[in-house]
Amino acid sequence: MTALPPPQLSLSADQARRIALRAQGFLGAPDRRGGTRGVLRSLGAVQLDTISVLARSHELIPYARLGAVGREAVEQAYWSGDHAFEYWSHAACILPIEEWPHFAFRRRARRARGHRWHVLADAERSCAAVLDRLRTGGPLTSTELGGAKKGGPWWDWSETKIAVEWLLDTGDVVCTRRRGWKRVYDLAERAVPVALLHDDIDDAECMRRLVAQAGAAMGVATRADLADYHRLKGEQVSAVVADTGLVPVEVEGWGKPAWADPAALASEPRGRHRTTLLSPFDSLVWDRPRTERIFGFTHRLEAYTPKPKRVHGYFAMPLLAGGRLVGRVDPAREGTTLVARQVTLDDHKAVQPAADAIAEAAGWVGCVEARVERVLPETLREPLVTAVKRSHDRR
Repeated sequence: MTALPPPQLSLSADQARRIALRAQGFLGAPDRRGGTRGVLRSLGAVQLDTISVLARSHELIPYARLGAVGREAVEQAYWSGDHAFEYWSHAACILPIEEWPHFAFRRRARRARGHRWHVLADAERSCAAVLDRLRTGGPLTSTELGGAKKGGPWWDWSETKIAVEWLLDTGDVVCTRRRGWKRVYDLAERAVPVALLHDDIDDAECMRRLVAQAGAAMGVATRADLADYHRLKGEQVSAVVADTGLVPVEVEGWGKPAWADPAALASEPRGRHRTTLLSPFDSLVWDRPRTERIFGFTHRLEAYTPKPKRVHGYFAMPLLAGGRLVGRVDPAREGTTLVARQVTLDDHKAVQPAADAIAEAAGWVGCVEARVERVLPETLREPLVTAVKRSHDRR
């Protein structure tokens, strides 16, 4: 293993935190001109998830950074034209179309394996049928292609669904949008701009580009952070990080080698901090060890935890205020009322930021009222109820 170069400079834990916040779009003036597409390009990946409480996670990402952008405008920005595609990155993610060549390594690896979860009885025939149907009638959902299921459990996919997902994995087919939460498939040759439709970048160059992009999106990161962003392996990061342009740094309290984006080091992170509720799948917090290291904040999605065992709630959203994570809000919607079913706050200083975040979120999703239920500690419930009413009335 190649020895790591010595760090060129040392960063305090506070500097690293502010660098990370700015890189993720939470510190300084928001790029409203770039809008949702600008957020996507900057982050390099926006995670998709089936859960929709306040809104779907991919809608929450630009909202958290830009404020109350129209939800229809968010969907249009992602999926209109040829600006984005869906593929496997940190998880199932919306990715800027410019990153299509960077995932050639993953498409090749899937192709070499020969299958993912399911094995087709006649792969050549099934794939040819899907490609022919898309060629003449696409873009289409799996239902429009002939049906997604055999009729059993959700994982009991039809031959058509297995085939089209395999073609998606290997790059013959692209997911161009979601319609009613179903993937819409099209031929890669039709959906990807000609200048990008190639897999001639070798694996090492794919890794180098993805690690460089992850470094820029995070501002400062350890090897594990860089690997987690697009789900690479640590050794893959180690093999290319020296060629990415990222600068070796030492961060107070991290106890691990780290790298920073040169652009992030060029100026001191300054400006206004965003106060907002974060999706648990937001790239600021999706890596739990990194979140704990930077913010001293331990977070766990409890949607799949039995209700009696939940501590903070089904879809508890971290509360970002003043550049720190200072609480959690578990939201729900009852008609035109946003309900904060459980709010957990660090201390009384978090009351007003929580109230502002709840009121803004309510307005964004079209709720005309906001109601607070359980609050921990209980002594902060009445102050929060009063503050939410005041913040909501101001809007």
